[in-house]
Amino acid sequence: MASSASQSLLSDNLIHVFWDEGMLKHDTGRGVFDTGMDPGFLDVLEKHPENSDRVKNMLSILKRGPISPFISWHHGRPAHISELSSFHTQEYVNELIEADRNGGKELCGGTFLNPGSWDAALLAAGSTLSAMKHIIDGHGKIAYALVRPPGHHAQPTQGDGYCFLNNAGLAVQLALDGGCRKVVVLDIDVHYGNGTAEGFYHSDKVLTISLHMNHGSWGPSHPQGGTVEELGEGEGFGYNLNIPLPNGTGDKGYGYAMQHLVVPAIEKFEPDMMVLVVGQDSSAFDPNGRQCLTMEGYREIGRTIRGMANKYSNGRLLIVQEGGYHVTYSAYCLHATLEGVLNVSVPLLSDPIAYYPEDESFPTKVIEAIKKYQKEVVPFLKDA
Repeated sequence: MASSASQSLLSDNLIHVFWDEGMLKHDTGRGVFDTGMDPGFLDVLEKHPENSDRVKNMLSILKRGPISPFISWHHGRPAHISELSSFHTQEYVNELIEADRNGGKELCGGTFLNPGSWDAALLAAGSTLSAMKHIIDGHGKIAYALVRPPGHHAQPTQGDGYCFLNNAGLAVQLALDGGCRKVVVLDIDVHYGNGTAEGFYHSDKVLTISLHMNHGSWGPSHPQGGTVEELGEGEGFGYNLNIPLPNGTGDKGYGYAMQHLVVPAIEKFEPDMMVLVVGQDSSAFDPNGRQCLTMEGYREIGRTIRGMANKYSNGRLLIVQEGGYHVTYSAYCLHATLEGVLNVSVPLLSDPIAYYPEDESFPTKVIEAIKKYQKEVVPFLKDA
């Protein structure tokens, strides 16, 4: 149950959640991890990591968990094909339409567009656009797009990493078209938000910041390495900040990166819209990641980004769902992130796994090295 102290926040703290059941119809299948392969000698084939169960638990924890009094529910909608061209090329959109018409296609490793997937992808994009429009039109300050399939790996010209359409990227462009001067995108998914970065790589109006494990490129669909040297090009030089963190970075390491890299960059940029791209695959127990965030780490990130939104964007904050593949713990970490965004004084939900040992000494050294590099190379950070 929410405490009386947390209940008193209700009038000023509502999270407007955009969701549609049709997104559950994206069936990614079974096989060896995310390959869809049946080797013939396993009796139990696991579900693809990006399956509907993970989102069902996120949905249910928001509906029946302690945070439920703070949630306002809204129906999502499918994006119109014409809306997709604000981020994606028409050639790529046509490729997806044709793949759907022909019964499906594996776009790249682990990324299956199956019957029902295209409709779900349009719902994810449209619901995220609706969430951003809700904020822009002044109907609420905090909105959360609970969407799948995820989007942050989808580049203007190709899909990647379970992603078809870049939900966050489309919403950012909508904000710019709707009068916002500058937008910050903070991506805390365990994998580099390469698609979003690519979409705004030449822009000085969007500051993309990605905290991710140091995984590098994984092939033609993901040519970007997520390195500190990938800073943007042309007018966008310096406005793509990558923070590749060592494997095993936990709450303290992420907290150090937030305070010493993320917050100073946001303060120098002074955005009038904030977008938090969340993936719970940075948690200590996720099968797709090798980082060690716990609920408290997510809670603190939520708290920090809310503070930045209050300071610079009049409290306006869009949250967009990405990865997170531990069916249970991802839902708990989502709950904790939103608790942080709500600035609750006492956690509403305790951590079922709780303590995880962490040695932050090496991540701290890496973060200091990134800070030194950015201050030397990034023009707008030289005086930060």
